[in-house]
Amino acid sequence: MKSEVPAPEPLLRRFMPELDLLRGVAVLGVLFFHGFRAGYGDLPFTGMRKLFILATEPGALGVNLFFVLSGFLITGILFDSRSRPDYYRRFYTRRALRILPAYYSLLILLGILHQASGAFLGLSFIYLSNVTTLFGVTMDYHPLWSLAVEEHYYIVWPSVVRKLRARTLAIFSLSICILIPIARAVAFHYGYMLGGEWYTWFAADGLAAGSVLAIVLRSPVSRKQGAAAAAFLLSMATIFLIAGAPFGMLSRQTLVGASLQLTLVNIFFAGLLLLFLVLGSGPRRSLLHFSSLGFFGYISYGLYLIHPMLFRIYDSAVRRFWPGLQPSLGHFGLIVLRFAIVSVAAIGLSYISRKYYEEWFLQLKDRVAPQPAETAVNAVVLTPPSNPVAAAEASESL
Repeated sequence: MKSEVPAPEPLLRRFMPELDLLRGVAVLGVLFFHGFRAGYGDLPFTGMRKLFILATEPGALGVNLFFVLSGFLITGILFDSRSRPDYYRRFYTRRALRILPAYYSLLILLGILHQASGAFLGLSFIYLSNVTTLFGVTMDYHPLWSLAVEEHYYIVWPSVVRKLRARTLAIFSLSICILIPIARAVAFHYGYMLGGEWYTWFAADGLAAGSVLAIVLRSPVSRKQGAAAAAFLLSMATIFLIAGAPFGMLSRQTLVGASLQLTLVNIFFAGLLLLFLVLGSGPRRSLLHFSSLGFFGYISYGLYLIHPMLFRIYDSAVRRFWPGLQPSLGHFGLIVLRFAIVSVAAIGLSYISRKYYEEWFLQLKDRVAPQPAETAVNAVVLTPPSNPVAAAEASESL
């Protein structure tokens, strides 16, 4: 007897567990990048070791996948609730209770452990960590730049969504996707791009790409059309990345790469997101049942925040107490050992933080600013499938 195949569902649903998988992929990419390519990519390894380290380099683009996801989810939340009288209060209350507890706890830890300067922490306190160079302050903790970009988006975007009609909002978002690459090109041409990749006005096109997708999918779009659009976006981005390689598209050290590489990356991730929505709503949604990736999506915010600090602590402890364990060219196994120890510690701490610290604030926000029952689409991707009610009630940041 054949098992019954689940009936297709709408692309946009109140609970979309497939987005947990994308968030898990994004945070694991960043974790592997910091564990291998960022620290040891300049060592002259050969053979499989070199290939492995090079393979972790695209993991840095996990941040861009986060941007596309956030733009898609936040715009959907705002669009679906923009007629509510408590529109601003509810959105900002829920955002603050989700993001700020873990974020400010990290800033306190960085200060106590002397991992960042007072000037950097002060600017980061008001979410200016991505523009510290404009104040003559060094970027002491790199992961915070992307949180600053998202926070600037949260400040401005609710008013934009509230005031613009759907068609105008889609055009406005698409305009951002076009104008920011032009801004990057101009800045690179005049030599102002170095260190500027973190500036919001050079990085917000990923958020805008997700926003375009959120608005388009709120018009009548069939699963067949969604699948065709996903295939088009994925293939177009891949073809142009390969075709542009001889002109420096794979590097940001040329005008072409500096201006357009991230544009194609955002297009690819928008297509990937759409593909996951199609698969996750279709009769073959079981293909996306990867509980391990869903778990990493669940803890992704804390894992993203804390893992670079733990790499630093490990390196400092090894230099001081166990110098023989310092990774080097002739000891690739020590690099793997470093990654394994830090990853286990970071995953464990992130889970504890998510379940026993952040969860309290998540429950609090549901009391002080409840999600309306009529909201059509969930925006939480960090809640495990075992808790679908919580999963339907909040949008998650990194």
